[in-house]
Amino acid sequence: MIRLRGVSKAFGAVRALDGLDLDVREGEFFCLLGPSGAGKTTTLKTVAGLELPDAGTVELDGRDQRGVEPYDRGVAMCFESYALYPHKSVYDNLAFPLRSPRHRLPAARARERIGEVAELLGIAGLLDRSVGQLSNGQRQRVALGRVLVRPARAFLLDEPLSHLDAKLRQQMRAELKAIGSVRRTTTLYVTHDSVEALALGDRIGVIRDGRIVQTGTREEIWYRPHDTEVARAFGRPRINLLPGTVTPGGGFRSADGAVELDLRLRAEAAPGTGVLVGVRPRDLTLGTGPGHPLTGTVYVTEVLGRSVEVTVRLGEQQVALVVPRGEAAGLRPDDPVRLSVRPENLLLFEADRPERPGRRIGP
Repeated sequence: MIRLRGVSKAFGAVRALDGLDLDVREGEFFCLLGPSGAGKTTTLKTVAGLELPDAGTVELDGRDQRGVEPYDRGVAMCFESYALYPHKSVYDNLAFPLRSPRHRLPAARARERIGEVAELLGIAGLLDRSVGQLSNGQRQRVALGRVLVRPARAFLLDEPLSHLDAKLRQQMRAELKAIGSVRRTTTLYVTHDSVEALALGDRIGVIRDGRIVQTGTREEIWYRPHDTEVARAFGRPRINLLPGTVTPGGGFRSADGAVELDLRLRAEAAPGTGVLVGVRPRDLTLGTGPGHPLTGTVYVTEVLGRSVEVTVRLGEQQVALVVPRGEAAGLRPDDPVRLSVRPENLLLFEADRPERPGRRIGP
């Protein structure tokens, strides 16, 4: 439905997009994940027609958008800032898009449409209230409502939850997911938060330096990340990356010899090759169990509600895992511990280089 091919855009000496390719399918909720300055907002504005690409093509429903004005593209965009009229009522803010010449609806149909969207967002009881009297969470719902209320073939959402506190973000993620299931309108959602991307996206695109590095489902991104930087972007705590080399038997030995792992089922690198082994915290367990045994000492523990993040020294490197509070009770720094690691989910990467992150090795 949304297709970008070879799109480049520069602002002076800053290259915001660098030959970007992107495909968003009809009816899917697509999350574009990347850090600040990666090109996320520029991508949205290029799709909306608010920025014109220096090179490349933008297509909507198979139609090249060159020469098509923003108001004729049939997309609705929600900016990171709320962009509301603070002295007008919630109803008037929601009605504003429906009063434009291109999207005008009869008064009765407009009231019906506004009522449907307000009910969906849980703001039906606020329609007569001034926007200036609303909380941040309520304002965010109104801003989303202004996007959802108008007929559109695609929604473009630019970090709409970034200004909310953690509790409200979690609540709004659930509501957005429900809205996506109900509306099934093609949605391109920009975020820097991997939790949001994993929670919301039918598929996820990882953008870096103006290019799409990897696109896939949450399972594909999680289990087969393109490189170490993609792997680091997903999961809290972050993935553990252990430097070392491939052994003659197809295994792994850390640089200090403290960690040895069997990689014969996934090693596709010659013996002596410098590599990084990726171990997700969820694939480590405290104590003995099935998998590779490891021994180390406790470095630090941090309580995370009902669970505890335990950082363990394995020779010169450290690994983090999360365990229930009961399992971590009594652990103190420098206590000896045994770990086991699930071998089926180990990831193997090339060593990071100054010019680029290490790419994943294997299928």
